[in-house]
Amino acid sequence: MADWFFHHVCPHSPYVWNGHRFSGCFINITFAFGVNVLTIIVTALLGLTRKIGGRRRRNFQRSLLEKIFLHFLPAIGLCLSLFDMVFLLRKLFTGDVVEYHEWLSTSSLLAVWIFTTIFANCSNSEHIFNNKMLCLWWIVRAIFGIFIFVSTYADFEIFRTVNNSFVVLLDIMFCTSAFIISSEHAKSSSMEDSLLYVNVDLEDCHVGNDKEDKQSCWNLLTFNSVTSVMDDGVKKQLNFEDLLQLPSEMDPSFCHNKLLFCWKDQYSRNCLNPSFFWAICCAYGWSYVSLGLLKVLNDCISFVGPMLLNRLIHYLQQGSGTTDGYVLAISLGLTSIFKSFLDTQYTFHLSKLKLKLRSSIMTIIYQKCLSISIAERSQFSSGEIQTFMSVDTDRTVNLCNSFHDMWSLPLQIGVALYLLYTQVKFAFLSGIAITILLIPVNKWISELIARATEEMMKQKDERIRRTGEILTHIYTLKTHGWEVLFCDWLKKTRSQEVSYLSTRKYLDAWCVFFWATTPTLFSLFTFGLFTLMGYQLDAATAVISLRRLTRFLSCIENNIEPDRANISPSPTINNDQEVQDTAVFMSNACCSWSSSKEVEPNILLNNLTLEIYKGSFVAVIGEVGSGKTSLLSAILGEMQLLHGSVHANRSIAYVSQVPWILSGTIRDNILFGKGYDSQRYQDTLWACALDIDISLMPGGDMAHIGERGVNLSGGQRARLAMARALYHGLDIIMLDDVLSAVDAQVADWILHHAILGSLAQKRTRILSTHNHQAIYSADMVIVMDRGKVKWIGNPANLSGSSYVTFTPLNELDSTQCIQRQDCQVIERTETCKPFLDEKEDTNAPNEVTETVDGEMRNEGRVQLSVYKNYAAFCGWFIAIIICISAFLMQASRNGNDLWLSFWVDTTGRSQMDSSTTFYLVTLCIFCIINSFFTLLRAFSFAFGGLQAAVKVHDTLLNKLIHARIQFFYQTPGGRILNRLSSDLYTIDDSLPFILNILLANFVGLLGIAVVLSYVQVFFLLLLLPFWYVYSKLQFFYRATARELRRLDSVSRSPIYSSFTETLDGSATIRAFKCEDFFFTRFTKHIILYQQTSYSEITASLWLSLRLQLLAGLIISFIAVMAVIGSLGHLPLNIGTPGLVGLALSYAAPIVSLLGNFLTSFTETEKEMVSVERALQYMDIPQEDLHGCRSLDSKWPYRGRIEFQNVTLRYKPSLPAALRDISFTILGGAQVGIIGRTGAGKSSILNSLLRLTPVCAGRILVDGIDIAEVPVRDLRMHFAVVPQTPFLFEGSLRENLDPFHLHDDQKILEVLERCYIRREIEAAGGLDFHVKESGLSFSVGQRQLLCLARALLKSSKVLCLDECTANIDTQTAALLQNTISNECRGMTVITIAHRISTVLNMDDILILDYGILVEQGNPQDLLLNESSKFSNFVKASKM
Repeated sequence: MADWFFHHVCPHSPYVWNGHRFSGCFINITFAFGVNVLTIIVTALLGLTRKIGGRRRRNFQRSLLEKIFLHFLPAIGLCLSLFDMVFLLRKLFTGDVVEYHEWLSTSSLLAVWIFTTIFANCSNSEHIFNNKMLCLWWIVRAIFGIFIFVSTYADFEIFRTVNNSFVVLLDIMFCTSAFIISSEHAKSSSMEDSLLYVNVDLEDCHVGNDKEDKQSCWNLLTFNSVTSVMDDGVKKQLNFEDLLQLPSEMDPSFCHNKLLFCWKDQYSRNCLNPSFFWAICCAYGWSYVSLGLLKVLNDCISFVGPMLLNRLIHYLQQGSGTTDGYVLAISLGLTSIFKSFLDTQYTFHLSKLKLKLRSSIMTIIYQKCLSISIAERSQFSSGEIQTFMSVDTDRTVNLCNSFHDMWSLPLQIGVALYLLYTQVKFAFLSGIAITILLIPVNKWISELIARATEEMMKQKDERIRRTGEILTHIYTLKTHGWEVLFCDWLKKTRSQEVSYLSTRKYLDAWCVFFWATTPTLFSLFTFGLFTLMGYQLDAATAVISLRRLTRFLSCIENNIEPDRANISPSPTINNDQEVQDTAVFMSNACCSWSSSKEVEPNILLNNLTLEIYKGSFVAVIGEVGSGKTSLLSAILGEMQLLHGSVHANRSIAYVSQVPWILSGTIRDNILFGKGYDSQRYQDTLWACALDIDISLMPGGDMAHIGERGVNLSGGQRARLAMARALYHGLDIIMLDDVLSAVDAQVADWILHHAILGSLAQKRTRILSTHNHQAIYSADMVIVMDRGKVKWIGNPANLSGSSYVTFTPLNELDSTQCIQRQDCQVIERTETCKPFLDEKEDTNAPNEVTETVDGEMRNEGRVQLSVYKNYAAFCGWFIAIIICISAFLMQASRNGNDLWLSFWVDTTGRSQMDSSTTFYLVTLCIFCIINSFFTLLRAFSFAFGGLQAAVKVHDTLLNKLIHARIQFFYQTPGGRILNRLSSDLYTIDDSLPFILNILLANFVGLLGIAVVLSYVQVFFLLLLLPFWYVYSKLQFFYRATARELRRLDSVSRSPIYSSFTETLDGSATIRAFKCEDFFFTRFTKHIILYQQTSYSEITASLWLSLRLQLLAGLIISFIAVMAVIGSLGHLPLNIGTPGLVGLALSYAAPIVSLLGNFLTSFTETEKEMVSVERALQYMDIPQEDLHGCRSLDSKWPYRGRIEFQNVTLRYKPSLPAALRDISFTILGGAQVGIIGRTGAGKSSILNSLLRLTPVCAGRILVDGIDIAEVPVRDLRMHFAVVPQTPFLFEGSLRENLDPFHLHDDQKILEVLERCYIRREIEAAGGLDFHVKESGLSFSVGQRQLLCLARALLKSSKVLCLDECTANIDTQTAALLQNTISNECRGMTVITIAHRISTVLNMDDILILDYGILVEQGNPQDLLLNESSKFSNFVKASKM
């Protein structure tokens, strides 16, 4: 039966094999007719099944892709099958034989598209074609179609080859569309459940732009939506309002919930070893796979061009007079144009996917920082966490480029090798041998790069941590003269990072060498032109980042819910009423600051059992380091609970010991996300004594507060944080030593009007304090001692307890104060207003409310000076070597190709004047020369890039270190850190890479232009108009691209600033339950960042598409001119067939090379913005470091200080902070400086330390004008104890004696005098490793260590900024005695507001509005009832 069938269907053709390949009969019957019949059967069965099943059509509007899929593609299929039918009829009418198997193949194809069109218009069409089985069958069908295409291609049937190529492409597009639509439907249905799981409304998530979602097909294909942005970019400087709106699918909240759901699912399945990679695959895997199908189509199209080119060259060699040449030439151009659309669409959708992934990862990292406790976070440094956000996120996102390449590259190489085999048979194996030999080499290099990258990332984390430490404590470093020391430490870390970076760069240089020379070596052995290598390196670095992110996201979250007790109640609570009356309950609680992953945690709170009732006022007291702050942190859940139970009932307001201030307005800090209630807001300001301060500020409560509250005094920051807690009216108010930051009068006001006032009535108040008035006002006192509760009881019984009796030196009698307060209310009148004194932070010029300057960004093109500066950083000699080697490398490659063409032409004419050896030796010489210059260029680039990276970092760091302190007050640390992290990473890694690509593209394009002009003189006719259009396009694009990159850099800074700010205040945010508010705030920053990136990508693809279309026209022109020339219709000879083939092969890369050149040029300009931004900070005002007088090592000898008519301004536009002040401090005198906020107290220290240069007058120390002394030498000879204690990460010995000038015994003696030696020896001695920011110690202990550091310096001048504020009263009294005894003969200047601090001093200075209003001995001034000091003491005793 089969024989009879084949005998009638294939009478003139072999049934299966024709001797070389499958016969046409077998291919048409099996691969065409059989597959088509099966397609019809499967489609019909699905259609009938769905019809019988009664599946109702979903009520939704079809998307554009679905309309194209169901209507447009089947219509094209019908047209192509009809064209094939017309072709067969034409053959029949011209007398050619048309066999039956050809009719069966063509008719069955027509039937397939007829059935598809019918079912596509059915009501249940989406259920038919979205079936997974049918999608897979269409993929199989496309594979069989490739066999049919290869068969017609081998038979050299031009028209049928072109038609079959379109049929195959149509099949691929049809199955790709079906797969994408099916995935989208599945995803949308599953996401409803996932969003319900994370308690987010589906409609609320899609807050995208309807206009962006409903663009026309033409706009989507041509990216016309970005034209309005580009028009604005040419006319003006772009702003965020001008950018494209994000599509709804790219909304950061939606993307966050999507990935978060998958991560939670992954973590629940495998909590011991979860994989963030598989969570990403779950969230975005199907979308990514769908893009893979589009890439398959794109890759297939990329081979159609070379195959058509091969046919065209054969046609030219044969000199045929048919019209096939024109068909081939036009098809070559059309293929190029079609590929340009596919290529840009693939890149566009992949970029959108990467942006969605980036926003998902960034928001998940941010949410994790909001969720994990401080103890759990202690296993990561701040620099490491910031690197997660800045570097690891980008590396993970860039992994998207690599996975499709893992299958795409082997596919492309395999097809390319097959095409080579068809040309040179088995000679291509010699080229394969070279490729195979390079595989283990590449593997070895990739392993080395992975190891170097991992080590480099560790050093980068440490560098960013150290950088953040310097920026945070820059004021303290400058006052100590330590900025150079810390700079050197940072440079050591940087040098270690650069050593691993150099390993990477030089290994990359070898990869570039192998990648660049392989085509040349391949052509030497096989006359081939294609191979690609070296993509596994990006994947290696991304895997490291994925591991790091997985480790961080696996941290245990802080799940303590204050309003839900998930821990069993105390056995001492006997009934429900007592449970309801309990606010805080702890039972045998053992807590540690160690993370859950530490095997041997250090227990700080041991077996705590206590119960605090609702509405009570509890004072927590104890010596320095006794565990007061840790107790509050344990209640908040910030410590790791090792044993026992902790229960906090309901909501908590928390004020930390170092008040956390939000960057924003004063009102924003108080509201903290809560609605504005005018009456409560005014009452809160009054209770916290903020109303007068705010009235004196420019802008009132809308005045902008800088980062960490740099433009507020210490007391203002404490009261602002107190106002926040009071305004929210939460059930529990926890205050960590807030009264120590203000003077006695203001502390008394806050105690009775805020803590004990009406706003806090019926609230549970827990106050950690050393203030004895607050202690005796409490309902209950908890005495802490070495992490244990030593005593609990009524304050009336405190004197009989085992705790020390509070007898502060020269302090007010507390009992009398309380009794007086019971019978009178303090009225803040105008007489006491000038003396509302409080502790000032010397970290800022408190006399003014500074506003933070907006981030500067340049306009227009990147200036040529930026490129010159970068070349100077690289080294001019290296820059010249790079350029020369690149030009000679390209010249040798073009020479190699021309020599091959000459050899082919000579062989074709059988006129070989020389032996084959001569041609091979010459070819080898070209290859050797090319390899040498390639290697020279690669290593020169690596060396130059490293030189630039080192010099930019060191220069930028030196400029920042030597900058005036005002620069840091006016510039958020996030901006500076952005330049030292993201921008520096660009200069380290991205910029040299893209510059290398730019240079390669430029010389490659130049080489192509020279060869084409030499081979085809008609190309010169096209060159001028082409260059005109090209220049117009690139000008139109570059103007916008520059602005978008600058906006991108500007939009990044708030992300890092907000992230750093959140890291500092995460405990406060969690206590107030404001995680959602801050997450929403952070998401807004992400939206702006996404908008700039989305606009930037769309604009880039807008240009790329137009350039590729332009290049497609060039290819068509050259191909058509070659055909015309071969027919002898041109007056000029267009060259030999070998040269024509070379011209056409050179014209093909113009499609990608032109786009790549402008893209790389624009990208280089964008990356140069990082250099531009770094250069901005290399031009900031510097301190005057030089002086004409050198100092003796023992200076100052006596410590006599004279201010002679000193005037100081912080800005020329601001009023003077010090106004013609003159006074003398005798050597060895102890002087106190008091005055209200803005009086000029801090300005005295600022001018003495030359932190701000004086406008007039002079300051003499021991008769020497300090303006003549080198500023760093001056500061090194003074000892300073700042208000905010500063300890850095390192050993305790380094913290106390960073220059290693003293032996251990001397250090221990000083610690003994500061009453902290016992705690230090218990912790581990001088080798104890201090955690970041000194978190190993309490704030009081840190202050004692800073005092010990100052005493160790043995300077004759000691400046104290109320260093006893955060320590208990007894220790403060002992320290005052220590200062009096140990500092005899030293000049001690103290900014003070405790009466006990100044009463026993030799002299006091009272300032008001920068004027010295009173000076004298405090005891003498007290006797004078009309003195301002006497009035102040009277006011504080009210």
